[in-house]
Amino acid sequence: MGLLSFLGKQEESQDLKELMSRGGIIIDVRTPREFNTGHVTGSKNIPLDALPASINELKIKNVPVITCCASGMRSGIATNQLKSVGIESVNGGSWYSVKLETNESCE
Repeated sequence: MGLLSFLGKQEESQDLKELMSRGGIIIDVRTPREFNTGHVTGSKNIPLDALPASINELKIKNVPVITCCASGMRSGIATNQLKSVGIESVNGGSWYSVKLETNESCE
């Protein structure tokens, strides 16, 4: 891992913690089957293809959203969708990375 990617990872970690301190919610956009194999405690499972139907509910909550999935690809798509409708959102990458970044015990 290069120095620049390390610095970017540190900044991302601080962003996730800051968003959580402001009431941020974690949306896991994997399928229910994937979600049931492991997830961040307290995260909400909204599969990527179901996300558009949840946009209004998320807007009403008016809190930052951290998206995650298996690798960061689907959560990146989800983040872009949320940002395009004015929802503050960050791509957390893989659910396991979010679990580590939010200091949740990984047993």
